[in-house]
Amino acid sequence: MSTSFENDRESTSVRQEKAILVSVALPDRPWLSDDPCDEIRGLAESAGAKIVGELTQKKHDVNPGTYIGKGKLDELHQLVEATEADVIIFDNDLSPGQVKNLEKATSIKVIDRSELILDIFATRARTVESRLQVELAQLEYSLPRLKQMWTHLSRLGGGGIGTRGPGETQLEEDRRIVGGRIRDLKNKLVEVQARKEREVASRREEHTVSLVGYTNAGKSRLMNVLTKSDVLVKNQLFSTLDTRTRQWRLKDWGKVLLSDTVGFIRNLPHHLVASFKATLEEARQAKLLLHVVDASNPAVEEHISAVNKVLKELGCDKKAMILVLNKIDAMPNNRDDLIFLKNMYPKAIAISGLTGEGLDDLTDAVIEALTMDFVDAEVTCPQSQGKVLSYLNTHADIYRQEFKEDQVLMLLRLPRHLLYHIAGEGVVVKEVEARKPVSAPQPEVETNEILP
Repeated sequence: MSTSFENDRESTSVRQEKAILVSVALPDRPWLSDDPCDEIRGLAESAGAKIVGELTQKKHDVNPGTYIGKGKLDELHQLVEATEADVIIFDNDLSPGQVKNLEKATSIKVIDRSELILDIFATRARTVESRLQVELAQLEYSLPRLKQMWTHLSRLGGGGIGTRGPGETQLEEDRRIVGGRIRDLKNKLVEVQARKEREVASRREEHTVSLVGYTNAGKSRLMNVLTKSDVLVKNQLFSTLDTRTRQWRLKDWGKVLLSDTVGFIRNLPHHLVASFKATLEEARQAKLLLHVVDASNPAVEEHISAVNKVLKELGCDKKAMILVLNKIDAMPNNRDDLIFLKNMYPKAIAISGLTGEGLDDLTDAVIEALTMDFVDAEVTCPQSQGKVLSYLNTHADIYRQEFKEDQVLMLLRLPRHLLYHIAGEGVVVKEVEARKPVSAPQPEVETNEILP
């Protein structure tokens, strides 16, 4: 028997289906560019749909029953018949009742923006962790929509989604099945979250940097260039779901652990953000965030705002961050547009992950940001504490070292977050006024190890 996850893919996927796109602009949700369907078209194509028609409308208020007005609904029905479409995809979030009424009026499947994004995540999930996260988000999204689903869930033996119940008795059974599956998934993800936190915490002695940004902003290509690795690069929304970490060696400074995370998008379904907190743990624990932006996109300001909103929801909005204006090689009016953006974001670093332009400036900015957290200290350590002495020789830049009786006196520089990690058991640590800027300690062996 198929699993609920597999059945969900079969019942909700728009892959190979002919799709009509609908985008409605509201006073509080205007179109972000001259092409109202630009983003939803990219999402639909990423999901594998074939676009056969588009419909747009500006409204002051939504129709409670069908979201769009009667005239547009008639126009949509005619477009469905003319194109023989299989599915209608709204670039808006619909209520269960609106989906039901739209499907009744057009006689084909209707999905909204959130369901489309969830479908894309379902088809891209590769690891056990991301599959659990996506299934949980899908079930939580679908639970209040069971009345609009097409066939009962009991035959799935575990609660898939995307089907319709025949009656109230079956509906209650479906709700119990889905509710039980949600509880099971949440319990499993608690274990996943705890394991992920332990993995990330084990790197607290390292310099950690995380790439964040809008989907398709060029994070994976940038990671490949900086770390000389081979992370998947594809001109496609949400090509990366699972966090990857590589070593990035900064010339004349040292190494950092650089992580590439899942891309964000405006109106990212809340259930998805909540479910993917384990995947985004790298960003939550990083010492520095690189917010990568597609500077060539006309909606660049809205993309920055959308990412900042998700970072705030994750509790990352107070972290040290560098704004990276990527893809400057693709800007239509390169220099004029770039000057405009630099005036808006004067601390941003302009780069091209494709041509390599600006990467030295980015490296310098990262070194400066990480070095700001370094402190000078006097450390008195018993000679018997061999592990502490070895730790300091590995992680600190030692200015002076003296041996007196059974004690070692050192004047050194190291990251602040490691300073009091060494205190205790006869080890005395005292911050002193900074002597001079120094580089981080250099590792003896350079590797590009793939980390969990």
